[in-house]
Amino acid sequence: MLIECVPNFSEGRDPTIIDAITDSISSIDGVSILDVDMGYDFNRTVVTMVGQPESVLEAAIRSTAVAMELIDMRKHHGEHARMGAVDVVPFIPLEGATIEACVSLSERYADAVSKQFDLPVYLYAESARSNQRIRLPDIRRGEYEGLEAKITSSEWIPDYGKAEFKPRIGATATGARQILIAFNVNLNTSDKKKANTIAGAIRTSGVILRDDNGEKILSDDGKPTRKPGIFQHLQAAGWMYNQDIAQVSMNLLNHNVTGLHSVTDAIRIEAKKIGLEAVAGELVGLVPLGALVSAGKHYHDEPDNADHATLVQSAIQGLMLDELGEFDAHNSIIEWALEANLGD
Repeated sequence: MLIECVPNFSEGRDPTIIDAITDSISSIDGVSILDVDMGYDFNRTVVTMVGQPESVLEAAIRSTAVAMELIDMRKHHGEHARMGAVDVVPFIPLEGATIEACVSLSERYADAVSKQFDLPVYLYAESARSNQRIRLPDIRRGEYEGLEAKITSSEWIPDYGKAEFKPRIGATATGARQILIAFNVNLNTSDKKKANTIAGAIRTSGVILRDDNGEKILSDDGKPTRKPGIFQHLQAAGWMYNQDIAQVSMNLLNHNVTGLHSVTDAIRIEAKKIGLEAVAGELVGLVPLGALVSAGKHYHDEPDNADHATLVQSAIQGLMLDELGEFDAHNSIIEWALEANLGD
């Protein structure tokens, strides 16, 4: 049985801290680190590890301990939304594993770190115990700065740990989910509002409708009325890649329904409407081979006559993954990275 775990740490600028965190993971037998993605402007690092369930659980707990010691949220600033030093720890079923097994791992992780480090923990995705907590953006809303008021409210009592604000470490979310693709598309603008306009047009949740005075239009039950976006199973927001480049930052929750090529082409169309261009694509973490093969078939002139390697190359070009630098497919595709690290 193989489990993937992708903890997100609120540190992307100090390599000594990330080295200490990854060293703690590497010290556990039965776990392989497939990817470490540090983002300076996001001030966030995403680590992808794979291994046997008990080993992955131990590595997640041990790396949390290191992060709790070395990361101080009172000093943290970055472009990405966050609420804790260890912001989110998802468990994902791979070979021979079930989502139920990953739910159990997330609960055991939450129980352990809440007791060992006095850390407030929320369960999300398949592990969520209420509809209000299924979506990570709902749990993270208000971010670290709003956590002190949020965590003591009756609606947001943590699933594990005390309902107390911990200034140094914040709070953590953990849960079980299927494979998610984190994919960003850069635009030739420094205006984040324009990126967010495009994000609102394509994401599942769409945008809140407003009247001529800018006030929210409410439905009969008093809730804001929304115009749905183009795609299903897609989260998106406007962020800054750096101080000069805005991007549409996305999570593809089911790439078999909403694919990489679909969102990329839609962003090109929406960008053109407001006088912009999509100039680069960026994958954060690893991607399933099937997702790139599907994109490659879309962009290749003769997909029926192309092998996987050729289709992957077509996907890299069509998705603009080589515009920010060389794209290492063998270390970025889950199946290929697994083969290199663990064998067949």
